[in-house]
Amino acid sequence: MRRKPIELAAVATAAVPGLTPTAVSSAPDDPADFDSALLLDSEGKRWRVRSPRHAEASARLETEFLVLRAFAPGIRAELPFLMPTVAGSVRLGSLSTFVYSHLGGSTRSVEELTAGPDALAREIGVALAAIHDLPRALVSNADLPSYTPNEFRQRRLNELDQAATTGKIPPALLLRWEHALEDVSLWRFNPCVVHGDLHEDNLMVEGQRVTAVTGWTDLRIGDPADDFAWLVASNEHDFVDAVLAAYTSGRRDTPDNHLLRRAALSAEFALAQYLVKGIAAGDVSMIAEAEEMLDTLASDIAEHGGQPISVEPLPPAAAAGAPGAPAAGAPDAVRHEGVAPEAVPGIRAADDDVPAAVPPVTVLPVPAQPAVVVTQIPVAVTPLPVEPETPGQGSTGGPDDTSTAALSIVDIKKD
Repeated sequence: MRRKPIELAAVATAAVPGLTPTAVSSAPDDPADFDSALLLDSEGKRWRVRSPRHAEASARLETEFLVLRAFAPGIRAELPFLMPTVAGSVRLGSLSTFVYSHLGGSTRSVEELTAGPDALAREIGVALAAIHDLPRALVSNADLPSYTPNEFRQRRLNELDQAATTGKIPPALLLRWEHALEDVSLWRFNPCVVHGDLHEDNLMVEGQRVTAVTGWTDLRIGDPADDFAWLVASNEHDFVDAVLAAYTSGRRDTPDNHLLRRAALSAEFALAQYLVKGIAAGDVSMIAEAEEMLDTLASDIAEHGGQPISVEPLPPAAAAGAPGAPAAGAPDAVRHEGVAPEAVPGIRAADDDVPAAVPPVTVLPVPAQPAVVVTQIPVAVTPLPVEPETPGQGSTGGPDDTSTAALSIVDIKKD
């Protein structure tokens, strides 16, 4: 059951003793996994509440708590952006809701970001570089996932097999993705620390600056291309190029040539993952939405040709038999046969020093929550009943104590 912002405000009062909300609004988040709200308290401070909708989402929030605790002050001080701090947590049944100290800035839509100045694109590139240059020990010491290139590729192949069993993926997309995943040359990259859930809702922006990065639930060592998927899905190539240029300048390691190709694959494959998640949850509307987006993507590729994501072209027989393959009489602008990579818009030669760009194929982003509406709280929020603290457990810090060391989990019994 979805929790309303006013309900999350009540939960927050149990998680952070002394917190008195005076206004609340919904906050952008993944609607399939979380209910979120922004609070304003009686002292003018802001707080963010994230409540999981199922056990897997709760586990991700608990992982994020461990991640944030692993970021020592020295590491945080070197980052060009701020990170959230857990102020309190409360357990509702088997699910844990977390309250965070709110950070400055606000989220912006992809359209607003891509229409912004070049300085903002550079800020995003610098932020990405800083994340990917984080020490790998940060992840390994926290016992978080770590993948070699081949392990990551095999994991994605397994996900593709699972998606194929649904019978709802257009055959042309299955063939396109499978060919890219079997193209070993595409998967030669240096694994690094990856945010894992980076998109516009997890970037806090103020003016032309990225002030904070949130949503650290999927930190891992893996493919840096995953953090570029949301950018590639925007189809704003000038903006992506500007971000990539700043990213390349800021990285200690030179990015591989095919980073953006894999990012395009990740953006497309996210639709299949969304479908599988909807089927697992039994969400009919989510399934229908995923099917519609997959059909739109397949139709777009069939209509406009689309440059294959993989470095190696599809075998002629497979390409001819695949739904949506260019017809024999298709113009060169669509077929790209016998044309040098430099002559094809959006594609660079594989041996360039700059990562190869991706084709102009429209990728529909996974839907997010609608715009928020602020609700004034007319009366004091009634705190939810909590169990007395176990003797010797230690006390929870007050609302000004936002260190993770001050956190304690409080169980709330349902009537």
